[in-house]
Amino acid sequence: MCGIIGYVGKKNATPILINGLLNLEYRGYDSAGISTLESTCISNIKTKGRVKNLYDKDIDSLEGTIGIAHTRWATHGKPSDENSHPHLDNSKTFSVVHNGIIENYKELKSFLEQNNYYFLSQTDTEVIPNLIHYYYTKNNNFLKSVNEACKCLKGSYAIEVLCKNDKDNIIVVRHDSPLVIGVNEDDKYVSSDIPAILSYSNNFYLLDNDEFAMISNSEINFYDINLNKIEKKLKHFDYDITSSQKNGYEDFMLKEIFEQPNSVRETIGSHLSPDSLISFNDFDFKLEDLKNINQIYIVACGTAMHAGLSCKNTFEKLLHIPVTVEIASEFRYRNPIIDNKTLAIYVSQSGETADTIAALKLAKTNGAKTIAITNVIGSSITREADFSLYTHAGPEIAVASTKAYTSQIVLLNILAIYFAETLDFADKNFLNSLKNEILLLPNKIEYVLKNPDNIKNIAKTVASKKDIFFLGRGIDYTVALEASLKLKEISYIHSEAYASGELKHGPIALIENGVTVVSILTDLELLEKSISNIEEVIARGASTFVITNQELVNSNYNYVINIPKTNKFLSPILSIIPLQLFAYYIAKEKNLDVDKPRNLAKSVTVE
Repeated sequence: MCGIIGYVGKKNATPILINGLLNLEYRGYDSAGISTLESTCISNIKTKGRVKNLYDKDIDSLEGTIGIAHTRWATHGKPSDENSHPHLDNSKTFSVVHNGIIENYKELKSFLEQNNYYFLSQTDTEVIPNLIHYYYTKNNNFLKSVNEACKCLKGSYAIEVLCKNDKDNIIVVRHDSPLVIGVNEDDKYVSSDIPAILSYSNNFYLLDNDEFAMISNSEINFYDINLNKIEKKLKHFDYDITSSQKNGYEDFMLKEIFEQPNSVRETIGSHLSPDSLISFNDFDFKLEDLKNINQIYIVACGTAMHAGLSCKNTFEKLLHIPVTVEIASEFRYRNPIIDNKTLAIYVSQSGETADTIAALKLAKTNGAKTIAITNVIGSSITREADFSLYTHAGPEIAVASTKAYTSQIVLLNILAIYFAETLDFADKNFLNSLKNEILLLPNKIEYVLKNPDNIKNIAKTVASKKDIFFLGRGIDYTVALEASLKLKEISYIHSEAYASGELKHGPIALIENGVTVVSILTDLELLEKSISNIEEVIARGASTFVITNQELVNSNYNYVINIPKTNKFLSPILSIIPLQLFAYYIAKEKNLDVDKPRNLAKSVTVE
């Protein structure tokens, strides 16, 4: 949540800051603002709404070559000019942008008010510059004041700080919120994530928890929480900058849907060779460790959790080990049974999901082996887990995840096969068949995407609906959950997903004339029972839309979309794609902002 950007160099900071904010806007778009160090003061310009609203302000007057900027996803205080970042202290000596939540801000605010400080916003962030100023009046040292203030903060934060009395430096600090520093000769760039500043640098420092950096155009000095100097290694990342651009597509979401043949191909190619050999670089998960495992948790949030649900069956089928899929935000608070015989797999597109990282730390504390599956190299989750695996889906910009989801399912299935081969008790013919089907997925996805107009036409007929229901049995139910979430996220239509067999236990009371019911039918073993459930809603006046890879005879469904057959464990990868398009075209029919749906942000870095 929230995106922060910073620049120290010899160029005018403002265009760089604005460009960085535009690249980070998927992290929040309630308000935006920038601060620059000018000759005699800190200039601070901010506004409610999108980054583009800053162009209506006097940003052309800014000449500073050092600056910080912020795009907000509101937590404390409604979206408004006053609550926008950056925030200044009362004396306007310090300017701060912040990603995260200060949990003890009320206590700090009360303390500062007792010391004659006043507040102009309802945010938790405004205590930070004033707290820095409080310590600055005692020690007159920029770095030490920031350090003392941070020692008082509880919660999560990535912070950038300007001081009007220091014309050469930005100070940044990180605690449980992401922060990277890009380097390009005399220019230094700070950002919440790597893709936002890829056009400026491929070389980055990755800050760890409670590390400070004092950044000038000539050098960067790093410090630990006690202000002892530390050394950091510069890391090089090879990203294709064009993958962060629309490349002729109307929206990032549509582009990312159509990138799925390639993102899945890249994920497969990184781990499964054409001759069906599986390899994971730097993945030293020993046979004796695997033999010791007696339970597996897959822990994630939202779409990533649905990917885990769809792969639960694969792990249990191949490994004969019970698998529990958990919502990360609930996992820690129910005292889960974890010991050194537990394997915990954590899935996060960004690798910065706060709830997921916190759940990972809990598992490690209790002795579990931990694996992170993410799309972002160098992300926080990879630095916490025992092992890390990457989906190689490329940057995903749209808030609603599409290509990351299908890539996660592919990678989880490959991991399950790898473990089964390591244990050497699964049926080899079945494993070889499953691997062959994985290798065929990119071409089958291309087939599904060949004629999107069919989905577009169906979407037009239901775009005005108030309620849409999704049904599925077995692994198809996990797809129903994800499809329902996609529709809610970007079209704002109320939708629910139900296991088809549960329909008669309550939800069928909601079915009446004209209600749209979407059903997924890909499992031959459950086909007859699933068809019976569809007939039940038809009998009550529902309009039906079916996604299937089975031959349906004498059907009286309103719409049918056929997809290629594959192994049932892989079918979610193909069956979700028409439903991603379904949600997308409904949102477009309603003239909504597909890439930036209301109230949502791409990277959820607060609990």
